[in-house]
Amino acid sequence: MERQKTFQEKRPTLYLVATPIGNLGDFTHRAIATLNDVDIILAEDTRTSGVLLKHYDITTALKSYHAHNENARLESVIRYLGEGKDIALISDAGTPLLSDPGESLVRAVRKSGYLVTSIPGPSALLSALVVTDILTHPFTFIGFLPAKEKARKDILKTYKSLTHTLVFYESPHRLKATLATMYEVFGARKTAVAREMTKLHEEIIHFDLSNHPSFPEVKGEIVLIVEGSETDVVFDESDMVEHVELLIDDGLKEMDAIKSVAKQRGLKKNKVYMAYQKHKQQYKDSEE
Repeated sequence: MERQKTFQEKRPTLYLVATPIGNLGDFTHRAIATLNDVDIILAEDTRTSGVLLKHYDITTALKSYHAHNENARLESVIRYLGEGKDIALISDAGTPLLSDPGESLVRAVRKSGYLVTSIPGPSALLSALVVTDILTHPFTFIGFLPAKEKARKDILKTYKSLTHTLVFYESPHRLKATLATMYEVFGARKTAVAREMTKLHEEIIHFDLSNHPSFPEVKGEIVLIVEGSETDVVFDESDMVEHVELLIDDGLKEMDAIKSVAKQRGLKKNKVYMAYQKHKQQYKDSEE
């Protein structure tokens, strides 16, 4: 067991700071104060974040932290914390770690015995979810789907029977292809596209997936929300096994994949474990 009493301990801290997703007025007083107080700010894109920091006269040292240098940065971050420095992590927009780098950093910082805390604020997925007429909870956040159609379809199949509202991020140039794949997998479902949240051209489009061929061309940052399955379908073993294998293919260890599937589907871990072990044994027997 590990207990962190964030405001009662004096240890170097990693702050995960949410930044505006469009409207600069959404930056909180606490976020601004934190970025002024820390010794170093890690940013996904220093040019984008530099504009925000300049607007608020924040002069704290800014260093890049993105998917391509994430592993290389870990050692230096731990060293900075070891020197007693506080560090903030920000993304281009919104709350860090949601479809942005940072998970390995949080793990490394916690493992090294330092504090991790969040400075809450804007989030594109939550801002979009609450303004649609689709159920807000329970919901499952998937993030960006694969660009290739087969991989995209395989992922969507694993969520086909889930009764949770499904939330995705998508790029404008892939949106129509994604909607077509979703209709192929899910059939007719209530759907909403929220684009450019909090910005001048904010728009929420409600429609049914069956109408995807007539969906207009749109631009900007997109959150895609799809209602869940109408009935709570009992997952068969082949469905669970396929989901586990997809996560293993994505790089998760077997037990981590099993735990993830059980959590996402609201199932007991042992049920998923036994189904996967049965599948492995059947495959082994067929090879002999």
